[in-house]
Amino acid sequence: MDATLKRYIFMSETFDVSKRYYVYILHSLKDKGLYIGFTTSLKNRLTKHARGEIKATKFRLPVKLIYYEYFINEEDAKAREEFLKSGFGRRQFKEALKRTLSML
Repeated sequence: MDATLKRYIFMSETFDVSKRYYVYILHSLKDKGLYIGFTTSLKNRLTKHARGEIKATKFRLPVKLIYYEYFINEEDAKAREEFLKSGFGRRQFKEALKRTLSML
């Protein structure tokens, strides 16, 4: 059996890859601010943001997805969201994506 296939089989037995958790960052084109969120369905959540169905961004539309991370563990994703919302986390994020942010 191919080594890559063995690794895949091992990973699929070890991790439930059907569960997905996302931490994402939106940029408001209206007020130039950032929104950091958590979801289990990024596509559905972005659709809700675009339709104005999310209270936190409803009056900040339009918004643009500028960054996201994918996790297989919900607690890790929530911890990452909390970190990014902290002062240090925001500074770290802004430094890491300074070129992206300068283009917006």
